[in-house]
Amino acid sequence: MTWWMIAALLFASAAPAGARVVRVAVEHRRSPAYEAGNFGYEALSGHVYGELDPRNSANLIVTDLQLAPRNSRGMVEYAATFTLLKPIDLARASGVLIYDVPNRGNRLLLAAFQRGGSSDGFLFRSGHAILSSGWQGDLVPQPGMETIEVPIARNPDGSRVTGPVLARFADMPPGTSTLSLAGTPPHRAYPTASLDTARASLTVRASEEGAVVPIAAADWAFADCSATPFPGKPDPEKICVKNGFDPRYLYELVYTAADPLVLGVGLAATRDLVAFFRHESADGSGNPNPVAGRIQYVVAQGISQSGNFVKTFIHLGFNRDEQSRIVWDGANDHIAGRQTPINFRFAVPGGAANLYEPGSEPALWWSAYADSARGRGTSSMLARCLASQTCPKVFETFGASEFWGLRMSPGLVGTMAAADIPLPGNVRRYYFPGTTHGGGRGGFERNAASVGRCELPDNPNPQSDTMRALLEDLIEWVVKGVAPPPSRYPRLDAGQLVRPERRAMGFPSVPGRPLPDHMLNPILDYDFGPEFRYVDLSGVMSVQPPAIKQTIPCLVPRVDADGNEIGGVPSVLHQAPLGTYLGWNVTAAGFYKGRSCGYQGGYVPFAATRAERISSGDPRPSLEERYPTREAYVQAVRAAAEQAVRERFLLREDADRLVEEAGRGVRGNLQ
Repeated sequence: MTWWMIAALLFASAAPAGARVVRVAVEHRRSPAYEAGNFGYEALSGHVYGELDPRNSANLIVTDLQLAPRNSRGMVEYAATFTLLKPIDLARASGVLIYDVPNRGNRLLLAAFQRGGSSDGFLFRSGHAILSSGWQGDLVPQPGMETIEVPIARNPDGSRVTGPVLARFADMPPGTSTLSLAGTPPHRAYPTASLDTARASLTVRASEEGAVVPIAAADWAFADCSATPFPGKPDPEKICVKNGFDPRYLYELVYTAADPLVLGVGLAATRDLVAFFRHESADGSGNPNPVAGRIQYVVAQGISQSGNFVKTFIHLGFNRDEQSRIVWDGANDHIAGRQTPINFRFAVPGGAANLYEPGSEPALWWSAYADSARGRGTSSMLARCLASQTCPKVFETFGASEFWGLRMSPGLVGTMAAADIPLPGNVRRYYFPGTTHGGGRGGFERNAASVGRCELPDNPNPQSDTMRALLEDLIEWVVKGVAPPPSRYPRLDAGQLVRPERRAMGFPSVPGRPLPDHMLNPILDYDFGPEFRYVDLSGVMSVQPPAIKQTIPCLVPRVDADGNEIGGVPSVLHQAPLGTYLGWNVTAAGFYKGRSCGYQGGYVPFAATRAERISSGDPRPSLEERYPTREAYVQAVRAAAEQAVRERFLLREDADRLVEEAGRGVRGNLQ
């Protein structure tokens, strides 16, 4: 029995029309699940079955919702997974619900605050409840993942909806014969509307700038050749090439796809599920809300892709529920440089800011800004919630890799890169200088391991210690009205943002080490066709691949003589550095060799001794010259940690731990 059949049975006996969360099915209960301090926690998980009214003004922005199938009450149905962690004794709950936005179906909040692979109970010591639920409808359900089943759009006459789709393939393993149109599992593929390859285009090139060479229609197929020789077994969701794919080349396919998922339903489903747990006593079928009457505040956190989701959720007006109530009181979009490409036809929400992937088209700024460079008028991510008086308090947190790999610059200085865009009163921005995407593992070792695909070793500069303190600051702001620390981020008017070039940055030249020139992932102004609503990242794309109209100027943070960034909220390690901590790295091998290594940051350790530094020609002072004794280094760490505690960027327990770790970690590096 399919989930649609199950849902139909549930809906048939559900509450009257107008119910949004029809049924919450708790399918698994683990109690106790966690013990932290005086709190015992239990974990509840299962499915939520809901429906949306396509006539309600709160839902009209969802692309293709009007083309989704409707039930007998005229509603559009969905089914999402959820996981709820709550105190076993609800009388001791704090009243705060933390909504953990999944990243590609993965719950990240617990992992983000773990140290050494285990949790110290940080998230549970205050009695907060934690909720996560599926929102990304193109994910194939997998154990342990949060997913959602959304409808497929159909034309009013019942025929299939079609449109152009671009798929790009590179760095496949040698000997690969067949690839999924969806790329990396577990994403769903948009099937081709026709198996006739003459109606599609497949090209190959030796570099992004190289000549584009068409592959003859007879030399490839929409098929699976993994078990059957070319032309293989016909398959509308796969592609194979005669004699197999060559990993030295980039393949680019443009085809007419069918059956777009109505992915914007995930935004509305998130809104309604959070509103249910916050406000309702029971679902539409009479099942009790397991935290009924115990939630007074909701704080959301999204990390990377799910941080982009936080921005899109607020921007498109989903922080106001259908009863005009606020959904999230506070929100933290972490390491999120763009918005999530979810609310347009044939969207792929799992993109990572690669060539031709959308995400930087809409408003990227919290205050009103005139995007004159792209001719898109004045916009703001807060415009809709300001109109409905449902704006949350926002923490925007990010690091160096978001500038270099994920196109963060316009959010600070706009598409002209001419002036700082001021922040509104409900937004704080905290920048973590010299950190890779999500932060490094921390510690105080001079040497670091390599990620394998990048030339430079991993950047160990952490973010998690600062993030622990900031989460408490955000919750105090929401619950008690305690003003958080002032925003700290690089500003153009302070001379802290410059062109992404070595000379402008003041970056040192270290023999044998790469320079930052050409490492920036640029923002390109794309033409996706007249039906695409750029400011809202919504609508329909009719041009694939999109035409490139211009390159948008972007800035990056200036650095000191060591190559370490200035400004922002530096970690303790950044203030007592053992090397240069970078937001960029260089791809070591494969099709993209020599180019930016995605959004991974690198690390260039200092020489251990003055003699070693002089011998190599390194202009940066050695560890020996910086920290004459081990105790001198520990004292530098202690001073940085104490300052961070005073400024509320570090918890006391973490400051004490870092000082102790510094005493152990520098062994072998300093005398």
